[in-house]
Amino acid sequence: MSIMQKQDLTSEELQLLSSEMNKKQKSTGTTWLLWVFTAGFGGHRFYLGKTGTAVGMLLTFGGLGIWSFIDLFLLNGMIKNTNDKIENEVISEIRLLKNAKQNSRLAE
Repeated sequence: MSIMQKQDLTSEELQLLSSEMNKKQKSTGTTWLLWVFTAGFGGHRFYLGKTGTAVGMLLTFGGLGIWSFIDLFLLNGMIKNTNDKIENEVISEIRLLKNAKQNSRLAE
């Protein structure tokens, strides 16, 4: 089974993807604000779903600030990777819905 790519989606499916991404994607502004105010506690990492490393930051006060400083340079990439992961999950859900519809038509 081939993996459905964004360019393989119909216009209706692209609208669904856009709608779901608007609901689920992580905000760059929110992430940066969390970094500014909670970097030592890993608040930005909790927001991005990186719970394991967020707990590590929480317990070490951001690696005594070193880890928080390093995140200054990594944050944009982490946001992009998280949103790419969310987009791929939504595309997978769309593919499952499409397959379910096709299977229900075949069963009729």
